[in-house]
Amino acid sequence: MAIADANNLQQYCIDVAGRAREASRELAGVSGEVKNAWLAESARRLREQEAQILAANEHDLAAAPGYGLSGAAVDRLRLSTERIDAIAVGLEQVAALADPVGEVIESSVRPNGLEVLKVRVPLGVIFFIYESRPNVTADAAALCVKSGNAVILRGGKEAAHSSRAIVETLAAVAVEVGLPADAVQLVETTDREAVGHFLSLSQYIDLAIPRGGESLIRRVAAEAKMPVIKHFSGNCHVYVDADADLEMAQRIVVNSKCQRMGVCNAAESLLVHANVASELLPKLGADLARRGIEIRGDARTRELVDAASEASDEDYRTEYLGPTISVKVVGTLDEAIQHIASYGSQHTESIVTNSLNAAREFVARVDSSAVMINASTRFNDGFEFGLGAEIGISTDKFHARGPCGLKELTSYKYVVYGTGQVRE
Repeated sequence: MAIADANNLQQYCIDVAGRAREASRELAGVSGEVKNAWLAESARRLREQEAQILAANEHDLAAAPGYGLSGAAVDRLRLSTERIDAIAVGLEQVAALADPVGEVIESSVRPNGLEVLKVRVPLGVIFFIYESRPNVTADAAALCVKSGNAVILRGGKEAAHSSRAIVETLAAVAVEVGLPADAVQLVETTDREAVGHFLSLSQYIDLAIPRGGESLIRRVAAEAKMPVIKHFSGNCHVYVDADADLEMAQRIVVNSKCQRMGVCNAAESLLVHANVASELLPKLGADLARRGIEIRGDARTRELVDAASEASDEDYRTEYLGPTISVKVVGTLDEAIQHIASYGSQHTESIVTNSLNAAREFVARVDSSAVMINASTRFNDGFEFGLGAEIGISTDKFHARGPCGLKELTSYKYVVYGTGQVRE
């Protein structure tokens, strides 16, 4: 959709945000049963309308070369029968979760008899900006509405047809079950200036969440007049300790890097303790090479892995999102932790070790949204953590960190019950 001029574009954004604000006020009082009915029927309808959704997705895939999308980006864009079913399963899983709205987080009775409750409430209106991942459209809508929030979805032009097909289904079901008509809105223009207009509307929008490339996230963080939940990059590390089970370490590294490379929780850097490097790296290097992974390493890594090329300082900072991994041999656990502190992005780090003391020190000193012990970095994910789905992974510390599910999309207020008390 093209909007004729700047004034009309600004007014369009104000209208969308204003309708979302009105919808959010209605949503705050909608029961969990109604929200769950919407989720369940939406899941059923998405499966039923698979052919239409796949046809819309084909339009986006056909246009992908013109947008210069990478192989990883095309993979994120592509839908299939299995992926549509996974979207529907995600909605059903969110429906099965407890409604966070109204949860009493804590309570107390004061000496004067006042009962003080800390109660979970919706944030209000969420502006969600994302790129070529149409499955995220449904995930975001499900989480926002289940947590009592209206959502404005601004997907990338690369997935415009797919996202529209999904939102039309969700919106139609919303009206049928009694949700506000504007609880889920898709921004109909691909004009980049619209994002700037929405980011200025703090009187309507309570939170912005960007999900996509680093340039998008940095733009949103710089321009938003409301709080932002974000992560700039996912430079995730696996550290193989001196006391590691090396067969386990090889499985974890291969899974962390290769299971799906174009995602933020894939491992981009490997640290190996010097005591086990000569035994682990030749086998692991060969395994990674067979899988098409380029290894960029320090001098010791290059001695042990013939195919390895020299790693630069920038390599250790890079989120590759593809078939490359940086490797360094370290002399101590402390050196590994210092390396992560210098080059990491506070996303996900994993230690492979049989030493409880080493694991405890790693967990205590590594500052990331998730720290794994003897497990793949790929588990830092809302679905895998039992959240049902996620709207993103935050590397911030306020107000949410790690996978953002239902509770991360709420705030709280104090509700106080009295029997006529007045303050002296």
